[in-house]
Amino acid sequence: MKKPIIITLATLTLASCQTTPKKEKITVNYPKTNQVDSVDTYFGIEVKDPYRWLEDDRSPETEAWVKDQNKTTFGYLDHISFRADLKKRLEKLWNYEKLGSPFKEGDYTYFYKNDGLQNQYVVYRKKGDDGKAEVFLDPNTFSEDGTTSLADLSFSKDGSIAAYAISEGGSDWRKVIIIDAAKKEILEDTLVDIKFSGISWKENDGFYYSSYDKPKGSELSAKTDQHKLYYHKLGTPQKNDVLVFGGTPAEKHRYVSGSVTEDGKYLFIYPRISTSGSKLLMKDLSAPNAPIVTILDHTDTDSYVMENVGSKLFIMTNKDAPNQKVVTVDAANPSPENWVDFIPETENVLSPSTGGGFFFAEYMVDAISKVYQYDYDGKLVREVKLPGVGSAGGFGGKKEDKEFYFSFTNYSTPGSSFKYNVDTGEYTQYWKPNIDFNPSEYESKQVFYTSKDGTKVPMIITYKKGLELNGKNPTILYGYGGFNISLTPSFSIANAVWMEQGGVYAVPNLRGGGEYGKKWHDAGTKMQKQNVFDDFIAAAEYLIKEKYTSSEYLAIRGGSNGGLLVGATMTQRPDLMKVALPAVGVLDMLRYHTFTSGAGWAYDYGTSEESKEMFNYLKGYSPVHNIKKGTSYPATLITTGDHDDRVVPAHSFKFAAALQEGQAGENPTLIRIETNAGHGAGTPVSKTIEQYADIYGFTLFNMGYEQLPNQAVLKEFKE
Repeated sequence: MKKPIIITLATLTLASCQTTPKKEKITVNYPKTNQVDSVDTYFGIEVKDPYRWLEDDRSPETEAWVKDQNKTTFGYLDHISFRADLKKRLEKLWNYEKLGSPFKEGDYTYFYKNDGLQNQYVVYRKKGDDGKAEVFLDPNTFSEDGTTSLADLSFSKDGSIAAYAISEGGSDWRKVIIIDAAKKEILEDTLVDIKFSGISWKENDGFYYSSYDKPKGSELSAKTDQHKLYYHKLGTPQKNDVLVFGGTPAEKHRYVSGSVTEDGKYLFIYPRISTSGSKLLMKDLSAPNAPIVTILDHTDTDSYVMENVGSKLFIMTNKDAPNQKVVTVDAANPSPENWVDFIPETENVLSPSTGGGFFFAEYMVDAISKVYQYDYDGKLVREVKLPGVGSAGGFGGKKEDKEFYFSFTNYSTPGSSFKYNVDTGEYTQYWKPNIDFNPSEYESKQVFYTSKDGTKVPMIITYKKGLELNGKNPTILYGYGGFNISLTPSFSIANAVWMEQGGVYAVPNLRGGGEYGKKWHDAGTKMQKQNVFDDFIAAAEYLIKEKYTSSEYLAIRGGSNGGLLVGATMTQRPDLMKVALPAVGVLDMLRYHTFTSGAGWAYDYGTSEESKEMFNYLKGYSPVHNIKKGTSYPATLITTGDHDDRVVPAHSFKFAAALQEGQAGENPTLIRIETNAGHGAGTPVSKTIEQYADIYGFTLFNMGYEQLPNQAVLKEFKE
């Protein structure tokens, strides 16, 4: 569960649309969901689980339930007359050329490109700066419906061989295909059953990858908690791949990754038992039969080797540095007592990278990027003056590069790329999107509000200039708050469409995230998880108090851990919002760890089995277990994918069934289940557009609109 979306048209204020006639009432007849006598006992306490049968994703009963729920949901959505207009507007705005930052491999420069509405980005390449671009890989040809995506692409040291991973139907399980880069011809049999893995090459001979043993039962939901690191030698069958690390029954590592240094001298191994905290191991690849050496033998901190010069290692770590720092040590004596500060910890969170023979220290200052360049002696060369206030990324490349590319974006500025000269610090704009959009008509404002316990929390609010603070602006409050993931400003076509309709888009940086380092993360985990929900609730109350919106015009949205955030908030404070939009959410907190890799999330959540105290705490906020019959809940559109094998759809299924049973008010409670789709990555553009049209249509309709608020936009894009 890891890390990481206005328009210039005639102004028409929302106030002019507040007199629209009362919207048509749609009667919803929910499918009947059978209940079973399933009971679990935790520390002597019995907990009923009447919808346990929906956890079986392979049963015909579950399949039938999915079809019935989708029929009900789309029957409702079909009554929303402006839903088709939203889809047209999304398609029109989405339809512009998008270009990724180039990168060099061997004799070629590669880049990702989407002509506009292609379901998947295409990989192009060219020789030199003036060479003609040609298609290297086109994932749109992988499947007819665009649901097979390119998940990873990695090249051998000389760039002559490429290995790329594909995801089918959005699953986290991958296949890896190896090709001759020059000829684009497949070299050997496809590697299969690979999950949560990178591809790290050992020179040109082979590469390291990670996976689990094939689970018993459903591949999409069965528990997987013994990750292993393998080495694949080119030209040999996968069955002969060497197990490098993992597989010891006495010590389970749920995630194991391996990374080879750029010079090919060292392999570093990172075993984890959860999503936070890692051991650090090292193997000298230049010495035959060298043993694996332990640098850190515990998972209390996160540390990784980002660079080396011969035997001198440069390690990024949060050991004794919650906001992270870079240290150096010699590989001959790499234990922590020998570490020497290279880039010391500051009051802001550090995210370092390397390229062109320099270090680049990116800091988050209240979720905004600042970048500094250092030489290999630790001397500050310069601050990189960014194009504006927002998020920068991509400061990195190979050691010999004298130029590389970085990206810049914020909530109202579409992402652009810039070519950076490492010696002079000068950069030029390499690519800017040609989009029907004028960011100068929109503004972002960062505020700091006070949470329940007095903690100050930052939030960025973005909207069309001239917004009237009358409490009647449709507003989406989006949050995550977990797993050390930081929400930094970035542009989204879907959010642009929302804001051109007069919508407000607000993003608070909740505890549990990484915006202020490890302490901020830990303050939103386990027995302090309620802090995250309190921060989110306080954000909503701030928006209402300052009259950006009101409860009748507020929607809350989040996905994955953010889906949990929405589920917990709407069950704790159903009066606070008009619409709730939990996506692919972790919603059954008593059983989340029994599915796929869910046990690895225990650092953030704890588990219902570890102690009575932890069980009671989880049960106290678990959305599935806190729906109270006779309560009027907000209009709710739950979204999930039937192939989600990270947060299994059973979470959403059970929550929808319980909510439909418990809902006392007239607000609809619907679930939209995307078929042949997973947790979100690699979703075809066509499906993404349909999803947003449904989500925004549902949201505005339940806020009382029978037509789009900004009819001037509607008229223009129809013309």
